[in-house]
Amino acid sequence: MTDYSVILSTFPDRDSAKNVAKMLVTRRLAACVQLLPINSVYSWKGEICDDDEVLLLIKTSVALFEQVATAIKDAHSYEVPEIIQVPIIGGLPEYLNWIDNNIEFERAAT
Repeated sequence: MTDYSVILSTFPDRDSAKNVAKMLVTRRLAACVQLLPINSVYSWKGEICDDDEVLLLIKTSVALFEQVATAIKDAHSYEVPEIIQVPIIGGLPEYLNWIDNNIEFERAAT
């Protein structure tokens, strides 16, 4: 299994997304978080929705997923926030090393 992952999460606006991004990096739960404006078309409670959102691409370790998910859920306004982990199966070794140096693996054991 890979040690690294990207976690995807959407937010209703840039301010809330940026606050969560900064919180994750400050807590060293993520090495980097990118914010992308997107448009989402989805089904929610029997209705088709079409909303502008902000997608976070969160670079972290697989071991920190539960802590990242909890931090996002605690800060999120959505009833059911998108929190999806995608494993990184390869990458520039120097970049993966940079991720290692900017997250706290010790937190994964708690």
